[in-house]
Amino acid sequence: MVLGGTFAGLVIAQAIPAKPADRPVRSLAVRVIDGDTFDYAGERIRILDIDTPETHPARCAFEAELGARATERLRQLLARPFELQAAGRDEDRYGRKLRLVMVGGRSVGDQLVAEGLARRYEGRRRPWCESA
Repeated sequence: MVLGGTFAGLVIAQAIPAKPADRPVRSLAVRVIDGDTFDYAGERIRILDIDTPETHPARCAFEAELGARATERLRQLLARPFELQAAGRDEDRYGRKLRLVMVGGRSVGDQLVAEGLARRYEGRRRPWCESA
């Protein structure tokens, strides 16, 4: 059985294994859009604290490749149970929910930055291509 819920601005995507206990644990369905955006529980979620390269349309081959790697890594990270935490503004100008995303007690944003697949969001987008 899969369970999801909301409590005081905290959304928990938690999988509860069916009997027997050795069956794999699966999280609720997530559709990853790119390295910092995904759909979950009928909402589009934008990871609050990072910026990742665009996948389409990318401005250069480097941005396209890094964006594809960030997208795949986010897909891997969100295959596990995760938490969404509201912090500051609720939505961006596109109507996406702005959330910190935690997997195993660690920020997904921190992990993507540490792996070189994202950078800290500083209130505006910066180009990923040297000539941009």
